[in-house]
Amino acid sequence: MSLSTPSSSLLPACEALPTQSPDGARAEVLLQSPGHPARSVLYWLPALGVSARQYLPLAEALAHAGVAVAIHEWRGIGSSNRRAGRRKNWGYRELMQDDLPAGLAAVRQRLPHERLLLGGHSLGGQLASLYAALHPEVAAGLAVVASGSPYWRQYRHGRWIRLAYAAAPWLANMVGYLPGKRIGFGGNEARGVIDDWARSGRTGRYTAVGMADDLERCLARLALPVVALRFADDWLGPERSLSWLLAKMPGAQVDRQLITSDDMDGRPADHFSWMKTPQPVADRIAAWQARLP
Repeated sequence: MSLSTPSSSLLPACEALPTQSPDGARAEVLLQSPGHPARSVLYWLPALGVSARQYLPLAEALAHAGVAVAIHEWRGIGSSNRRAGRRKNWGYRELMQDDLPAGLAAVRQRLPHERLLLGGHSLGGQLASLYAALHPEVAAGLAVVASGSPYWRQYRHGRWIRLAYAAAPWLANMVGYLPGKRIGFGGNEARGVIDDWARSGRTGRYTAVGMADDLERCLARLALPVVALRFADDWLGPERSLSWLLAKMPGAQVDRQLITSDDMDGRPADHFSWMKTPQPVADRIAAWQARLP
């Protein structure tokens, strides 16, 4: 299956690669290739509640720079055949142990030789970091955009955020899922995802129900090149939050960059606005990957 938009007319059509996890969960990974062989393919993880299609402008901008981009679809969102509910629940374990390997396998079948990079936005940047730490042989580099640890102590109004980390799991358990579309935060999210996310927000440490791996120890051993892009007007991803995440990876070779409204031609440099005009992000990721060995 292929997709196309007017802005991608000079590129090959975006492909929708079908994936299936061991438990039968299905989704599509969107693959945007440049018009010539790519040296790198960036496997991109969306933010919480954001569908893969919303990153097509980023994928097209990177493809014009010669980088192939594969956009993961989170379970419960967009093309996924699952929707969170009282009888449908999952957490970080299913996302990282089932769905990400299925998506990566589909991309590797289509592009077996290109250098693989992992990256993501917000929660996607966190889970990309965790997956890279669990499987350091998979990727040659890591890109995190508008991301950071959600630890409440790293935020200006942290005490209010700490209350949200208590309220969100309670609400998700009451309803059967977090009604993110109604409350204005994320999508309709599975209870397990919210439990794992809120726990990292309360404690500052990553753990996942059902996973025996010591995620913090794996992060401490990670030794990949990392580009970390932060937005000057992003209260959801402040400097201290990003620093807390990067400090968990002392062996990484980190290139930190700040994007301001001047870089965005006067538009807000915040958590989500960049997705509509992603050229500054694409330029920095493309330049960073070109410098990799």
